[in-house]
Amino acid sequence: MIQSTIARLLLAPISLLYGLGVSLRNFMYQRGLLKGVSFSIPIISVGNLSVGGAGKTPHIEYLIRLLDPYINVSTISRGYSRKTKGFRFVQATDNAETVGDEPLQFKRKFPHIPITVAESRTFAIPEIIKSHPKMQTILLDDAFQHRSIKAGMNILLTEFSEPFTNDYLLPSGRLREWRSGYKRADIIIVTKCPDEISVEEKKALTNAIQPQAYQQIFFSYYQYFRPYYLFNPRYVAPLQEDWDVILICAIARSDYLVDYLTEQVNSVYTLSYEDHRYFSKNDIANLKRTYDNLPTKKKIIITTEKDAMRIELHREFLVQHKLPIFVLPVQVAFHFNEGEQFDNQIKDFLLDFKV
Repeated sequence: MIQSTIARLLLAPISLLYGLGVSLRNFMYQRGLLKGVSFSIPIISVGNLSVGGAGKTPHIEYLIRLLDPYINVSTISRGYSRKTKGFRFVQATDNAETVGDEPLQFKRKFPHIPITVAESRTFAIPEIIKSHPKMQTILLDDAFQHRSIKAGMNILLTEFSEPFTNDYLLPSGRLREWRSGYKRADIIIVTKCPDEISVEEKKALTNAIQPQAYQQIFFSYYQYFRPYYLFNPRYVAPLQEDWDVILICAIARSDYLVDYLTEQVNSVYTLSYEDHRYFSKNDIANLKRTYDNLPTKKKIIITTEKDAMRIELHREFLVQHKLPIFVLPVQVAFHFNEGEQFDNQIKDFLLDFKV
């Protein structure tokens, strides 16, 4: 704790310079010196103030499930850490290197949805509309700071255990911009909440965030489902109390997931790497060694849906050595029976949208 405080103090001057740059950029947008581009269809942006880990991917998937039965919907992601450049439509036959892990996950789950990647979302939107003239709404993944597009609705995510109200600017903290940036949001979602939270906890976090009169605040949590085999999703394996699990993941923070697994199985051995890491041959070899050396017969390897997109690059090795890698599916749900209220707010925005 003391070391963390000292490091934050040492980095404070750099954070201040960074903050001044962010403030200048935001000031230019507020004064109209820089202008966001508006489009003729409703745009919904999902993002956060902090770097990584707030749960954007499951919330984008929630919106797809909500909207897809009624309207034509598409998504745009940057395709973080992909090894290609420019705009492209994601294909189910792509891999994480060509389109990024999260867009590939979207496409595998929703193969009929136009999923795209592009560094420039301003360029991507006209391309989507040109290719799909009946497109009715577009979801922007991780675009809260992408102010060159004027989204019709901004959804801001912040974690229950690490809300932006307790964070600091990069590099002394994880904030991409000053905390006051939250005022641009139309909806704020406190994510990764425990399965049960009290009304008092809800009030305390709401008071800390201080939502504006025009802002709605919701509290979401994850629902996990039965793991499925990486190379054959039809084969599922419900978690057992006497199993020993090796969790391999490269996500921003795995505490929430580890806590869940710990309650479901006998033990959890974690192989954790930096977010979006492309697993190397050594990483996968280490996974095999860890699995082989685990002194139990009831053992299984678990990974996340996002990590699975990168782990599958080692398919030949994994199949050859018969490593039982299972993927743990997750979906978003809302506390206090407010899911319907959230859904209706999204629907009302779309119904009321005017060019």
